[in-house]
Amino acid sequence: MLLERLPFLASVLPFFVALSAVVCYFFNLTTTKWRFFSLPDGLNVLRAASVLTIALVALDYIFLAPNLYGTFFLGKVTIVLYWFLQVALLSAPRVAYRYFRYSRTLRHARKQNAIPTLMVGRAADLEILLRAIENGSVKGIWPVGLLSPSRADWGQLLRNIPVLGGLDDLKHVVQDLADRKWSIARLIMGPSAFDPDSHPEKILVQARKLGLTVSRLPPLDGGEAPQLRPIVVEDLLLRATQVIDHGRIEQLVRGKAIAVTGGAGSIGSEICERVLLHGANRLLVIDNSEPALYSVLEALSLAAPNAEIDGRIADVRDRNRIFQLLHQFEPDVVFHAAALKHVPILERDWSEGVKTNVFGSINVADASVASGAKAMVLISTDKAIEPISMLGFTKRFAEMYCQALDHEIWHSRSRAIRLTSVRFGNVLASKGSVVPKFKAQIEAGGPVTVTHPDMVRYFMTIREACDLVVTAAAHAVVSGNHDASVYVLNMGQPVRILQLAERMIRLSGLEPGRDIQISFSGMRLGERLTEKLFGQEESPVNIGIPGIMAARPNEPSLIQMRRWLEALEWATAKVDRIAILAVLHEAIPGSDVAKAG
Repeated sequence: MLLERLPFLASVLPFFVALSAVVCYFFNLTTTKWRFFSLPDGLNVLRAASVLTIALVALDYIFLAPNLYGTFFLGKVTIVLYWFLQVALLSAPRVAYRYFRYSRTLRHARKQNAIPTLMVGRAADLEILLRAIENGSVKGIWPVGLLSPSRADWGQLLRNIPVLGGLDDLKHVVQDLADRKWSIARLIMGPSAFDPDSHPEKILVQARKLGLTVSRLPPLDGGEAPQLRPIVVEDLLLRATQVIDHGRIEQLVRGKAIAVTGGAGSIGSEICERVLLHGANRLLVIDNSEPALYSVLEALSLAAPNAEIDGRIADVRDRNRIFQLLHQFEPDVVFHAAALKHVPILERDWSEGVKTNVFGSINVADASVASGAKAMVLISTDKAIEPISMLGFTKRFAEMYCQALDHEIWHSRSRAIRLTSVRFGNVLASKGSVVPKFKAQIEAGGPVTVTHPDMVRYFMTIREACDLVVTAAAHAVVSGNHDASVYVLNMGQPVRILQLAERMIRLSGLEPGRDIQISFSGMRLGERLTEKLFGQEESPVNIGIPGIMAARPNEPSLIQMRRWLEALEWATAKVDRIAILAVLHEAIPGSDVAKAG
């Protein structure tokens, strides 16, 4: 009977082979690289084998056996065996090839004298780094063991690397491995190792005592490849970083034209980098510093070679120049980061602060409207709330103008543009911020100067700040909700500057008061002990985005704003401090004229 069926099998087999090729292509088995064979690929193997087995069942039980032979051509046992055989034939070569590449990579790592390394963090954090080591994209390190803050990980194996204990076991584990001829020279800290409960400061201090080189694996956003970076003090100063919805950001900037004023500064250059990362098609970088502009354009061109990037020298005070640039570029979104921001300097030169922070911002806002942009975002400061400094006064006045102009446009329906503002706390590692200053003072042997023992400030990372800026524009454009015009990051509890200084000294391996002295210089003009996020006249709004708050607009009319602008322009031209302050104090509710004066 079997011999009688063989000729028919020969006639059916080519069609079944063709069906098999189609099924394998449909489930991506013909296009997936064997080197990276993984669980999703294994599931596709099972799906393909199951579909082909069902096809055999249909062939045997429906089309062939009852009609041709009066009995089944293959039978149940043969079909079941076929499923197992098909799974083995599809998966075994892929698994074997992956194991071959895996073992070869590990052999090369050993031959190249890779550094024995301990890793610190939860298994979920470190698994992606172990994969990168296995496939050769991260070289020069040899993982010997893991230390995890999660008890559930202890005693387990992660990609054949043992979890040797908790974070408090660092010294004991290093000594134990040394006794077994494994001399640990490097420590890698994953994102979870920087959680407050993990006490990263303690880990770092102990690692330094043990002579370990410490690196960090930053959180991976936007499809970035694993890349080890040195530990910086900023990693240890903040609450957990706010996670921003990058899909929302990408929806705003992908394929769009973006203009950034002050694009060569700390914040502006990071905004440029972030929008290019999320798919901006064209970018205009505006700055008045030629060396800084050249430097940032070089870096951006390397980071995004396929984007159209242009840099132009311009001062936001030059109204005609800003109008000309934005009219020619036709941006979809404008981010206004150009500003004078150092409180003590602006307290000496009020008129210069007004020219840049007020009239410069108005020039950018008006030019954004005239160019047909969909959104303009002003970067403001928490010092704009009930201001006592010229920085706070000028930024709050610029906020109010953008609010009034946005309100006017919305009611007239003359343009489809949103004008919003974002308020920053202190941005870590930005030019002129307190952290680089403390670093330099510690490296010089001290003293570290703190203005007042009770002074507190809100802190945020540059990346958080820039993601906040882009998210504000995205929410304003997409939602169309005019109840929110000022956006603020939820920065947790403010940080005492004295504690910040003490912690930075300890992280340098020194003791405050013994190795490095801390001196108090006294509060400077325009400073106050605490900052606020919202004014008394503002109503906070929940916009449904985790980590971001907003305030309802509370602006005077555009007509009134222009009257104040005329008076402010006259007072600035005369460099009349009394007249300048009088206009700003009249315009801004809650300001403290006595302290400001």
